[in-house]
Amino acid sequence: MITKDKIDSFIEKIPPSSKVLKVTLALLDAGELIKAAQIAKEDLALSSYLKSLVNKPIYGFKNKVDDVSQIFGILGVAKSQQAVYSYMISLLSPKKWSLFALNQQSFQNLQDVLSVNWQKILRHLEITNTEIQSAITLLPASIIVAEALFHEKQEDVALLRTASEIDLNTILLRLCKVDLFDICAMIATKWEMHPSIVEIIQAASGAKPSHDTTINKLGQWMHLLLFYTLSQAQFIEAQLNDFIDFHIEYVSPIYDDFAQVMEIQ
Repeated sequence: MITKDKIDSFIEKIPPSSKVLKVTLALLDAGELIKAAQIAKEDLALSSYLKSLVNKPIYGFKNKVDDVSQIFGILGVAKSQQAVYSYMISLLSPKKWSLFALNQQSFQNLQDVLSVNWQKILRHLEITNTEIQSAITLLPASIIVAEALFHEKQEDVALLRTASEIDLNTILLRLCKVDLFDICAMIATKWEMHPSIVEIIQAASGAKPSHDTTINKLGQWMHLLLFYTLSQAQFIEAQLNDFIDFHIEYVSPIYDDFAQVMEIQ
């Protein structure tokens, strides 16, 4: 059994450690885009990441953007926050994955796909809350923590996977007494996100619906987005699709809308 102290030690590595990241996020939270960009420029690695991120085809910008102030101005507060969180997570991504068939590029692809499609969903739902927009970054962060936890118990994981056809989330729960969504909630708490973010994440499991209609609806969209994303070929090959027990009855009320937003044929 992996103890709570062990899990907490992995969670401790999640928050931003540098002053630049902390101040950048604080300024973005206050809506100070220009000041946030000035601080962000002090971290050359962060600046390089932001430039690389926004110039990817998936983000759809026609002209190359090289200036951090321009990047924050184009993205706006919520997307800029999300980009900084994504950078923080990229710093924690293992150089070599032991359980999941991932590398730096494929993990970044996962972050990009989740981020872009979550933005589509929130535009459709007309939600502009910055923390809700950044909440999607919790899922890749929790996968890094899960990878580290599974690395500690590789033999047990292999045994459970061969003994019965159970998803990795259930195995995580058996070995650690927490599942992927519990880890997301722990990271959200560590990042001092609003308690409603924790509720949305837990509802996104599909197994822990909320009594709050708004939170539950966001949980349905996030659950379906996660399943849809991890069902793509590149993430099936990485074995990430084994993480989700799909609750089709939970998402059935929004499935047609989801297909339209994602333009699924």
